[in-house]
Amino acid sequence: MSDDDFTGESRPYLLRGVRLKHDTVRKCWVLLAPERFLRLNGISVDILQRCDGSVSLGRIVEDLAEKYVADRAVVERDVRALLAGLLDKRMLAYE
Repeated sequence: MSDDDFTGESRPYLLRGVRLKHDTVRKCWVLLAPERFLRLNGISVDILQRCDGSVSLGRIVEDLAEKYVADRAVVERDVRALLAGLLDKRMLAYE
């Protein structure tokens, strides 16, 4: 699957063994996977907190565009870029 396969109805979720966690030592959010560690920025955290397999890509984009008062097309591009990168790293999948 690739970013091109994402539709508005796709429901992204973190793969088994991948966890979104607040690191109290480093005082930042991280994405943990076996032998991998990614430090996240605030917007990435906002996106990934919605990736539980129950929320569609379209709904995630709409919610974030409304929350940040941003252009929907820009938000969608950024969300797709983040999710595609995690898909390539085998940290995320979607239904």
